[in-house]
Amino acid sequence: MNKITLHLDRRTVHSYDIHTGTDILDRMAMLVAMGRWAQRYVLVTDENVAALHGDNVEKALKKAGVAVERIAVPAGEASKGIQTVLALTEQLTALGADRHTALIALGGGVVGDLTGFAAAIYMRGIPVIQIPTTLLAQVDSGIGGKTGVDTAAGKNLLGAFHQPKAVFVDCAFLQTLPDDQIRSGLAEAIKYGAIETPELLDQIQDAALAGRLRDGAFLEKVVTTACRIKKGFVELDEHDKGVRRMLNFGHTVGHAVEAASNYTLSHGEAVALGMVAAADLSRRFHGLPAAEGERLGSVIRAAGLPDRLPAGIALDDILARLKKDKKKEGEKIHFVLIKKLGVPFVNGGFPSAAVKETLEGMSR
Repeated sequence: MNKITLHLDRRTVHSYDIHTGTDILDRMAMLVAMGRWAQRYVLVTDENVAALHGDNVEKALKKAGVAVERIAVPAGEASKGIQTVLALTEQLTALGADRHTALIALGGGVVGDLTGFAAAIYMRGIPVIQIPTTLLAQVDSGIGGKTGVDTAAGKNLLGAFHQPKAVFVDCAFLQTLPDDQIRSGLAEAIKYGAIETPELLDQIQDAALAGRLRDGAFLEKVVTTACRIKKGFVELDEHDKGVRRMLNFGHTVGHAVEAASNYTLSHGEAVALGMVAAADLSRRFHGLPAAEGERLGSVIRAAGLPDRLPAGIALDDILARLKKDKKKEGEKIHFVLIKKLGVPFVNGGFPSAAVKETLEGMSR
């Protein structure tokens, strides 16, 4: 098991460890017991993950002497809303949860964001531990303390920064994922390659060409690399005011596309489309070499992710949702772009016509 320590503001009390490995449930349970972050714990998961992994995780925790109970919410993006948060907090109250209780998020991005947000607001804040079970959550959303829920207007418009006490990334969970969820997680890994470590793009493309995208050793390497990259960004900018914004590469258009599709596109598919759009805007307005954009596109395609907008998504709907992006400042929507692979920057904004032209090119 590897340990990556994320340091925040050089204050040890706010730092935490990201543990990565394969088949680490027993060691995870032992570390939770030793951590003494709470007197009792509530394992929050969704119904699908509960059926696959809930019993094993709960058994490991109880074997280590951890007092734990379980709550399962409905699976799917539809659960990532304020009504689910309210229902979850009602269940916590019914269980007698108090400020000496900690939540353990066992699941993908929806469960991690939802549970983290509930922990941030329940009794003005209780501890949370993240155990991400999808590739997307393991490389990205389970790390860094961003929590949030969706509203009818867009993704993650309600949220809080609430850092976990620890993150346990067990790559054994990935073997139960369908292929589409592996692809979705690889989109976030491709993002890290585009903004920080271009060599990661070659590793993903080579694995794709060799038919090794589900290989355990490959996935563990990708996860560990991604965790180290994200750790660096979060340490420099915990609250997303400066360099951490670079992690939004592909997400501005991606979130709008995801919502405009009524979430028929996965988060990873939408981010892949957002990266294609960002690369096109980078080429047209900021001199990104065409070969660099094509390199990124070829990795996206090799991973089985889309690079063209599917039929049925109205471009005007995407543009309308962009105007409600939580990162906008006044009427300006800032985009994370790249000067070249590995060199990201924040653009001052584009007129809607320029973005629409890029989207039109992706629709042909």
